Amino acid sequence: MVSLSQVRASNFLISSTLPEKIVAVFVGGTSGIGEATAKCLAKYAKNPRIYIAGRSQDSGNRVLAECKRINPAGQYIFCKSDVSLIRGADDLCNEIKKEETFINMLVLSQGVYDFSRSVTSEGLHLLAVLNYYSRIRIIQNLIPLIEQAPSLRRIVSVGGGGHEGNLDTADFQALNVPKGNLREHLSTLATLGLQAVARSSPEVSIVHDYPGTVKTSLLKDVPEEMLNTMTLVPLEESGERHLYLATSSKYSPLKTTSTAIPLGDGVEVALGPGGQAGGGVYSIREDCENASSEVMQKITDLRANGVMEEVWSHTQEEFARIEKSYTV
Repeated sequence: MVSLSQVRASNFLISSTLPEKIVAVFVGGTSGIGEATAKCLAKYAKNPRIYIAGRSQDSGNRVLAECKRINPAGQYIFCKSDVSLIRGADDLCNEIKKEETFINMLVLSQGVYDFSRSVTSEGLHLLAVLNYYSRIRIIQNLIPLIEQAPSLRRIVSVGGGGHEGNLDTADFQALNVPKGNLREHLSTLATLGLQAVARSSPEVSIVHDYPGTVKTSLLKDVPEEMLNTMTLVPLEESGERHLYLATSSKYSPLKTTSTAIPLGDGVEVALGPGGQAGGGVYSIREDCENASSEVMQKITDLRANGVMEEVWSHTQEEFARIEKSYTV
């Protein structure tokens, strides 16, 4: 386990290790983990330029004001967007691409606590699109800018890292996957999709993590008696840990040409695909350490059986189908 004190010691080095004016994009940044992580970056970084993407203008304005209070020297921009739609994800990325020549950090934490099997107007399962499809679309759109960053190049997707396992390849969207299997299915889908993306971007590191049970707005409908049985991660701690995931050399790219915070005492480089140290794509538990060896072997076996390619082919087919509707 990476202790909270080790996490904070690493984050404290951001101002002296990373350059000024780091550019970061937080999708789902108007509440919860995304908001907490953005505020941590504002706290530690020199003159950061931070984009907050979300649906609520009021929430966006609040987060911008709080970041400005924390670090008046930074620049904070709200992008009103609905990334439950692929078209909305594209519009968000186009807005950012008009303003920036590079991005150092992309943090994706959009989500919904909805098990009703709702389907969007684009024909995608709402739960799956927020956990997987729109995230992959945003990464595909913005990774050219991340590759251009002169220092840190990092993507963090907040989801179910470490909970991978079985994947129903006849139902990638999980429209009929039993509720008890949804996390395993969607976590596996996400990790394989992220590994597919990473093949052509070896200078970018990607972390798919599980944050633990953090009391955010996503849990507002969970009964209090159920919450009382859970071990909750404080939101502030979660923000610190996710900033660590986004900046530490523990999660280095396959080609380690970018700058990141040096490892602290007793901290080792995480293992990527196939158990390779510094492999560039990481499945990480709530303690900031690798998934279990059993889970990592399961992912390796799925890749060996061609499932990653199946995931990628399916994903691109869905995107192509949706793109056709843009001209209608």
